[in-house]
Amino acid sequence: MKQKLVKGVRKVLPPSAVRQVEEVYRKGRVKVVAARYGNPAKSLRVIAVTGTNGKTTTLNYLNEILKEAGHTTALFSTAVIEVAGKRRINDLNATVALTAQMQQFFRDAKQANASYVLLEVTSHALHQHKLDGVPIYAAIMTNLTQDHLDYHKTMDDYAAAKAMLFQRDPEFIILNRDDEWFDYYNQFPAGAQKITYGKHDDAEAKIEYTKLYKKGSEARVVIDHQTKLELATAIPGEFNIYNMTAAAATAYVLGVAVHDIIEGTANLEGVPGRFERVVEGLGYDVIVDYAHTPDALDKLLEAAKSITKNRVILVFGATGDRDKGKRPIMGEIAAKRADRIILTDEESYNEDPQAIRDQVREGIETAGANPKLTEIVDRREAIEKALSIATKGDTVLITGMGHEQFRIVNGHKLPWNDAAVVREILGK
Repeated sequence: MKQKLVKGVRKVLPPSAVRQVEEVYRKGRVKVVAARYGNPAKSLRVIAVTGTNGKTTTLNYLNEILKEAGHTTALFSTAVIEVAGKRRINDLNATVALTAQMQQFFRDAKQANASYVLLEVTSHALHQHKLDGVPIYAAIMTNLTQDHLDYHKTMDDYAAAKAMLFQRDPEFIILNRDDEWFDYYNQFPAGAQKITYGKHDDAEAKIEYTKLYKKGSEARVVIDHQTKLELATAIPGEFNIYNMTAAAATAYVLGVAVHDIIEGTANLEGVPGRFERVVEGLGYDVIVDYAHTPDALDKLLEAAKSITKNRVILVFGATGDRDKGKRPIMGEIAAKRADRIILTDEESYNEDPQAIRDQVREGIETAGANPKLTEIVDRREAIEKALSIATKGDTVLITGMGHEQFRIVNGHKLPWNDAAVVREILGK
């Protein structure tokens, strides 16, 4: 219906008018579909997180904290979907599902008497009005770095799309005080309370101390200069300490007891495709991660280097039909951080895979890292190569696909999961 409508108006209307027609259609469709399901979201307390990176892990921390506090929850994230403790991998290849699928999720959450609904929200979903009519009880902002400029064109437009979440009159707002876009998002008022987190002296949930381990990390977070949280997690990396702190700060303003915050944080053993250790006992580590933006890749490689005795061997590429400008940037980051680079295909969608690799390789070559580089088109062969050259003390880092259960290559949907491929190659 939408495609026919848009094709028709494009023949007679300028682009600006076409966009107006699309917006009217989207807003109307959301109302109709929500009404068909009985507008289930209206009675729910929805906690929504947005930002470029860290959304999935932040929500999973918060989910464990709320469950530890005795609440029934419903979670819809890029990696996993869970309602009242029943958990499954999100195999939809979408952070925010189709309108009808989201309304069905809200209905399931309502029927399960969920105390809180935890929702990962993208700039696309906000800009396309996919979640219109969903009341936002608490809104969390993780960070804003370059991504999706194929769609939003500029960082200002990208930021404005994210800001639509904070214009929905949330009772609580949780902001990253260390993020360079903090001042922009801090302009939006909260109905009840706003709290900031980070290492900044003005952060209300201040990260005062951190200690990083190979298989986890610790942090002391002090809230309002008096409440101390000694947090420990099984997920490594300083960037995950920020995700953990965002969740803890959110739980705190919701009135969750300190001991439940501490226990709930410790309960999260991992998130599929997020710094996921695939196998044990090899003498070297194999880690799968979803990192697909420059900032995410940079922080992931930094974390991997900090816990690796020998080399970090990176297997990566870039996604098609997405922001092309970030590809050479990611190549430069790989050149700077990794000891060996195996450039391969990820998801090309409808683009030429060779063109995508060429753009990534441009950044690697600009950084003068050609001696580190091996290009292997076939992703399975690239992973096999990385595993074959890994020795004791190395870390093999496979990025870009994370938890995904399939790849879209040349317009075709192909079954695929990085972790499963690793286990198959190793006979595990």
